[in-house]
This record gives sequence, C-alpha cells and structure tokens, in this order.
Amino acid sequence: MFDISPEWMTLLMFSGLLIGIMMGHPLAFVLGGLATIFGFIGWGPSVYYLFINRTYAVMDNYVLIAIPLFIFMAQMLDQSKIAEELFDVMRLIMGPLNGGIALAVILVSVLFGACTGIIGASVTAMGLIALPIMLKYNYDKSLSVGTICAGGTLGILIPPSVMLIIMGNQASLSVGKLFAGAIIPGLILASLYVVYILVKCMLDPKAGPALSAEDRAAVPLKTVLRMALKSLVPPMILILAVLGTIFLGIATPTEASGVGAFVSLLMVIAYGKFTKAGFYSALMETAKTSTMVIVVIVGATCFTGVFLGVGGGDVVQELLLGTGLGKWGTFIVMMLITFVLGFFIDWLGIVMITFPIFLPIAEQLGFDKLWFVVIMAVMLQDSFLTPPFGYALFYIKGVAPPEITMSDIYKGVHVFWFLMEIGLVICVLFPQTVLWLPSILVK
Repeated sequence: MFDISPEWMTLLMFSGLLIGIMMGHPLAFVLGGLATIFGFIGWGPSVYYLFINRTYAVMDNYVLIAIPLFIFMAQMLDQSKIAEELFDVMRLIMGPLNGGIALAVILVSVLFGACTGIIGASVTAMGLIALPIMLKYNYDKSLSVGTICAGGTLGILIPPSVMLIIMGNQASLSVGKLFAGAIIPGLILASLYVVYILVKCMLDPKAGPALSAEDRAAVPLKTVLRMALKSLVPPMILILAVLGTIFLGIATPTEASGVGAFVSLLMVIAYGKFTKAGFYSALMETAKTSTMVIVVIVGATCFTGVFLGVGGGDVVQELLLGTGLGKWGTFIVMMLITFVLGFFIDWLGIVMITFPIFLPIAEQLGFDKLWFVVIMAVMLQDSFLTPPFGYALFYIKGVAPPEITMSDIYKGVHVFWFLMEIGLVICVLFPQTVLWLPSILVK
C-alpha cells in the first residue's frame, strides 16, 4: 500500500524488533505485531491471508508433534529423580579427583541431556542437586555455577533436542541426521569442560577439593556398584528406546518421541514416584512450555513471511555477499550475528529469524546444509549463557542460595563461552565431526 523501499523496510523491521525486545515485551508478540504492522504497510488487509496460511502450516506440521512429547518425557524424568541418583553415583566415583564433583555434574548433564532435550530441566535439577554439595565441600562459587550452567545447556545440543527438531523443520532437513550430526560436537564440548575443570583444579586444588577419605569410605564399593547399576541402566534403556529406534530406521523422530514419553512414564512408575498430582503437574508444564514454543513459531513465521515478502531477505543477502569477505569471511559474519543476537533473543527467535536468511546464503557459498545447521546449533549454546537474557543464568539464580550473586554467575560462565568457541572452531576445521555419524547411522 505504501511505496517504501526494501532497504528501508528491512531497517525499520529490525529496528522495531530490537526496540520491542529491549522494552521487555514477549518475543512472540513483538514478532507477530511487527508482521501485522509492516504486512499491512506492504500489502494491506490481504496480508492476513498470509498469516492464516502460515499459522495453519505450523498447526499441520507432523514433525512439531515431537515437541510436547519430548517435553513431557523431560517432565517425567524430573519426577523420577533419576538425575539425583546418577549424580550420587558419579560423585562417589569421581570423588578422589580434585574437581570430581564438578566432573560428575558434566557427566550427569550429558546423560540427562540425552534423555530430556530441554535445558530448563537439566540446569534446574543440577542446581538443586549439585550446587549445595559443591558449596558444602568449599568449591569455588564461580566454578560451581559455571559448570552447572554449561553442563545443563548440553541438553539442547545432545539429542533428542527440541532445538534440533525445530532447526530440522525450518531447514527441511532430516531430524534424524541432525540428531546424529550433533552427537560428536556435544561430546567435544563436554570433553573441553572436563579438561578445563581438571586443569583448573590441578593448578588450584582449593577451587575443587577432592572428597576426603572418610567420605569415600562411608559408602562401600559394592554399594557404589549397585547404585551405578540401578541408576545407569534405566537412562540407557530410554536413550536406546529413543535414539536407537531412530538410527535403526524403526521409527521417525516424531514416533520415537512417543516411545520416549511412554518409557519415561513407565520409569516413573517403576521408581515408585508416580502420583496423580505429579502427573497432572507434568501435563500442565508440558502444555505451558509447548504453547510458548508454538506461539513463538507462529509469530516468527508470520514475521519472516512478511520480511521475505517485502524483499528484506534479498537486502540482507546482497549486503552479506557484497562485502567482498569471501566464503569464510561471510561465514564468520553470520556466526558473529548469531552470537550478538544471543544477548537479546532466545535460541528459538534466532533460529526463526536467521534461518530463512542465512541458509540460502550458506548454500550459495557451497556449505553443506547439515554441517551449517549443526554449527549454528553449537554457536547457539552461547545464547543460554550470555547476559542479559541467557536462560541458564536465571535458572541457576532461581535455585541458588542467597550467597550466590549474579556477579558470581557471570564470572563463572564467561570461561565456558571461550570453551564453546574452541569447540566451534574444532567442528569448523574438522567437518567430519559433524558429517561422519549421519553418513553411517542415517540413510
């Protein structure tokens, strides 16, 4: 309706996005509101037909059914207290090492992440379980909260991951291949965290004291082995039920999410933790979280539809490709944009906004789409730890005792930012860290 150039529309839409977020409005409504305003400016009332079609496409998307099922699986696992038992076992096994409790946090986070797919459950659970024990043994406060935050975020990268499901849907990629491609990068990050903790506590034993001989002797070896068997076997069964069925070609990720939800319910019953109140609470939390995710997706898909329709995607592509930075210079710019957006927007908004713009550029530059998406997933690990909107920072603050300040949390997580970038560089320099497993596990 109004004759505004694509360049000005692009500038105005991104400016409006930044202003809306900085004012503290919910991302879904900022995106949806901007789509309505600029869609009406560009096309008038006919833009509402675009919104109806895009909203229906989200409602009709079979892949997205996996989201509430994986969230329900995480809620059931939280009720089973399996993370608590896993941590007790790993703490006793790792106890003789300096930093052993922190190492236990990382290892449990990897296993728990392979059973949940969301970071809220991992960070909150480990914060409630591990942080009091780490403080009891005089662990450095910053190391303690940094380890829990970094370990907890692995759950969004290590499959089954809600983020990878949405990424696969947006990129028109096999979710099974994305799951396989993210396994090694997730383990690389976990390994870097382990090495850092070992080195730091070796150089400064007071930062992570080992368990005393009396504490280790209090639990006999047979008891530790029995606890390990009891706590490790059920998660392995769940991981096999979900990832095994996907990689063996027995089930699609959506079908596997149903299997995982059912098996997690059986685990809660087997552990004697099932209650009507707990089941109702799990259903309500699943509904709330799923609704939040879907509403953001609807708002974002309307926003990107308008943005691309008014020529914003072409403007950004021409800007990036016209910089003369070449293939890898443009790649670095896209990664930097993703990193900066992580300070202001959560991973879901970043994926929905950047993928329609970045993926065509990446393909035009000759990057493998699967590799590029997994690299984006690794980069998005930062968004959970970067202030002021890093989710993990607020999760840990919400469960931490009063003596843990936001300053302690910021100080603790900044080292893990650098470790994440090291992991990113490894995956960039060695593409087979991403591409090898999908080539042999998923056909």
